[in-house]
Amino acid sequence: MNTVYPAMGTPGVGFIMMLIIGGIAGWIAEKVTKSDHGILTNILVGIAGSFVGSRLAEVLNIGVSGTIAHILVAVAGAIILVFGWQAIRGRRQV
Repeated sequence: MNTVYPAMGTPGVGFIMMLIIGGIAGWIAEKVTKSDHGILTNILVGIAGSFVGSRLAEVLNIGVSGTIAHILVAVAGAIILVFGWQAIRGRRQV
């Protein structure tokens, strides 16, 4: 757990790819959690989810390499974040 990570994202993922993975992960998390937010929020939730998911994978000793693995980890982390946010804030009535 003494690995040094870039300020944003995970190792081996460039800035543009981080935005793409974040957007995909945030969009999938939005659909799974039945929430409604825009593309910028999807990207931010996906990037934060990537961080959370990567740390969770590290704690569970799950290796993450490759684009698909990064997307899956980011989706898992984003879903955890959105469900956590909804639990703290409470679901809004639409």
